[in-house]
Amino acid sequence: MKTFVYHVQINVGEPGAIAFYRALFAFLEYRVMVATDDVLGVSNGTTDFWMIAAPPARRVARFHRKNPGINHVCFGVRERGDVDRFVAEFMWPRGIAALYDSPREFSEYRPGYYAVFFEDPDRLKIEVAHVPGVTDRR
Repeated sequence: MKTFVYHVQINVGEPGAIAFYRALFAFLEYRVMVATDDVLGVSNGTTDFWMIAAPPARRVARFHRKNPGINHVCFGVRERGDVDRFVAEFMWPRGIAALYDSPREFSEYRPGYYAVFFEDPDRLKIEVAHVPGVTDRR
């Protein structure tokens, strides 16, 4: 059975996380389906993302990507220059620091793998990557 990722839900705890994701997905050209103070639903026509504000009582359980559960989300881009454009036009104006001295090549993953890593307000790791022969075909 062939499948695809239909949607992903991210429960957020930091007060500015919904606004952060609204800006991120606008930059990545996702269409907003639902937007309130506590919910953001976006789609690129293939995969939907839902950011839901966690109830205050649940926000004390802080996220850490080394614990069981999701480690990071990666967005593939068609051209290597798109990674650099993302850094210059989205990350730098918002003062978002890159992780792992990125953007750079990660040849240990695949030849030509070029990516930037950073964290959302709750410290979920996010990656924007160009992988020759993979992300440029989508």
